[in-house]
Amino acid sequence: MDMNNNDILIRLRYALDIKNTDMVEIFKLGGVELTKEEVLKMLVKTKDSYHDEVGYDGDIDEDEENIRCDNFMLESFLNGLIIFKRGKQDSKPGQPERPAMSIKNNASVNNVLLKKLKIALALTSEDMLDLLEEAGVFITKGELSALLRKEGHKNYKMCGDRYARNFLKGLAIKYRG
Repeated sequence: MDMNNNDILIRLRYALDIKNTDMVEIFKLGGVELTKEEVLKMLVKTKDSYHDEVGYDGDIDEDEENIRCDNFMLESFLNGLIIFKRGKQDSKPGQPERPAMSIKNNASVNNVLLKKLKIALALTSEDMLDLLEEAGVFITKGELSALLRKEGHKNYKMCGDRYARNFLKGLAIKYRG
């Protein structure tokens, strides 16, 4: 059961109880201008949302109304969420205005999701382990730090959908429970 970026947005919006108008604002803070209608078209569960995306070419008529959230849009949303939750940081001289995109491919989406949520919600590693535990997943601090490492680091470990899904589930339990 693969999660796509739209699923991540839907689960994140639910877990953190984000209003539609705030979703638009968060995208905007991340540098993506969308209307409320466009955001709502991203928050629709599609019948193919659990099929492997690799072979998906978008040729399903009834899903035409939906807008697919690509990696750039998802990362922009996560960057916007950090600003929304923690305030805009002044960029230091010589620093780019916008952070470089860290999602290199579909395999790194979940790792970036965990890292950016950790920053946005000011979570410690202990908090993150607790959230995973809430959802019934038990990992060590070392395993967590491997998921939070930069891609290419020798101890980097790819974050599977199971961890990402359960982390979002843990957030929902904590923030809505």
